[in-house]
Amino acid sequence: MASYKNAPRSIAIVAFATLLGVGFAWLAGSNGIQHSGLTVFAICAALAFVVNWLAFVPAAIAQTEKYYDLIGAVTYISMLVTACVLSAPLDIRAIVVAAMVAVWSLRLGTFLYNRIHSVGGIDQRFDAIKVNPPRFLVAWTLQAVWAIITAAAALVIISAADRVPLDIFFWIGSAVWVFGFAVEVIADRQKGAFRANPDNAGKFIDEGLWSWSQHPNYFGEITLWTGIVIIAFPLLSGWSFLVFASPLFITLLLTKISGINMLDAAAAKRWGDDEEYQAYRERTSKLLLWPPQP
Repeated sequence: MASYKNAPRSIAIVAFATLLGVGFAWLAGSNGIQHSGLTVFAICAALAFVVNWLAFVPAAIAQTEKYYDLIGAVTYISMLVTACVLSAPLDIRAIVVAAMVAVWSLRLGTFLYNRIHSVGGIDQRFDAIKVNPPRFLVAWTLQAVWAIITAAAALVIISAADRVPLDIFFWIGSAVWVFGFAVEVIADRQKGAFRANPDNAGKFIDEGLWSWSQHPNYFGEITLWTGIVIIAFPLLSGWSFLVFASPLFITLLLTKISGINMLDAAAAKRWGDDEEYQAYRERTSKLLLWPPQP
């Protein structure tokens, strides 16, 4: 049965998050192309909220989170397509960045969707909130804010009113993005292969990239978005420097809020008394890729 406990508080959070996302987009995209008095970035931000709120309705009725991560990918793609259409014609920088974000969002969205469905479509993060529509709405609204801030540099590049020829920032940023994307994909595949092996049931992964970092996939995620900010740098001025919030926000989210802290707590419950696990944590970098300590 649905619960509406603390509904006013949840609605207040939704309102605040919405204002934050729209305000951020309005300021960060203020130097970009406009349509009907609105910047392309602001239009994309509004679309992000609409996509997630529309998806929330059937999800709340069914009390399911099965499509949450998939809708996250749809949010990015819908913003990208809108930005590209409204900002045409695009230069090479914008085309490359749009392709980068599209590839990333499709890959990660599909990966997360398949991972959730491999365990019956249940994500324990939503156990307590999917039965409470106002709290569930907060999760969908925050997903829109997450997408807006994360994709900020890419949207500024695509919707830039003034184009800049390819430069050293483009090549360095592209190299950083490729490296980060490769690390994320390889780490996810290594962990998937490890878990698929029956001999590893109940074990923690400590091989491949996971022997150099306890969370190499998160390191790759932070790195690739940093690359896009580097690509955007020649286009930034005034409020558009807010796009530096993208990798900082992702780092905060993954290291302090919903990423490493939650995973480490779960791992401690499973292997906290395991001497091999304790040794692994001592010799292995928490986040950065770094050769393990002897």
